[in-house]
Amino acid sequence: MKARVHVTLKPGILDPQGKAIQHALGALGFGAVDKVRQGKVIDLEIAETDPEAARASLREMCEKLLANTVIENYAIEIDAGP
Repeated sequence: MKARVHVTLKPGILDPQGKAIQHALGALGFGAVDKVRQGKVIDLEIAETDPEAARASLREMCEKLLANTVIENYAIEIDAGP
């Protein structure tokens, strides 16, 4: 089963990488960009057939390693396939 985890900074947390991207885009002529927030995407393949068990396992992975839940949010997508 394939899964994707999106990790983003919580609202109100400073995002220096997003600021740097915004500045670089402006320097390249993309001045219409008002705000950039940078995050990460993690793709996983899990040897699990039950989507709910996979989701529970992924939540545990996020809470323990994939996301710093003090400053980051995460969202899980599961592709159970055919």
